[in-house]
Amino acid sequence: MKTIKINTKQLFVALMMIGSTGAAVAQTSPKTDSVKVTASTTQVQTNPTIEGLKKQVEANPKDAESLAKLATAYQDATDWQNAIITWKKISVLIPDWAPSYYSQAYSYQSAKDDVNAKLSYEKYIATVKPEEIEANKKNLGYAYYFIAFNEQKDNPNKAKEHIAKSIQYDPTNQEAVKLSQALNS
Repeated sequence: MKTIKINTKQLFVALMMIGSTGAAVAQTSPKTDSVKVTASTTQVQTNPTIEGLKKQVEANPKDAESLAKLATAYQDATDWQNAIITWKKISVLIPDWAPSYYSQAYSYQSAKDDVNAKLSYEKYIATVKPEEIEANKKNLGYAYYFIAFNEQKDNPNKAKEHIAKSIQYDPTNQEAVKLSQALNS
């Protein structure tokens, strides 16, 4: 079996820089409704970056770095379905790489599929290694917030646990603070 060589630390930092604007949007605009988005039959517009990356991936389907760049390009083009598919391929190649689950969750959330977004955020939380917690605090805070937000009606006790974790990791998230106050009042 061939081992995939990838500098995950460099890739993670690059993805965090590329995806930081998307994460900021996700963190400031929670969705209150769980509208499902069905796959569209219309052709998604593509661009030269996506086409070039697709060729690289076709040449080497196990190149996690090219797959991550392709998934990010899909996100930048707001092609959520292809972004999700590509992030899933990465999580199969590198099942213990937490950022792929966070990115899946972000893509699901952007596609208004809150059920799968929640599942992916839960997988992200479970996959972050203890030595990676410090570098992932803001994302962990948001992941816990999203789960709490989605659990508040059906399971308020679980929501309270998750919002407490959210604030523990990111006390600056004002939406989390507001949700905590609402849940604990």
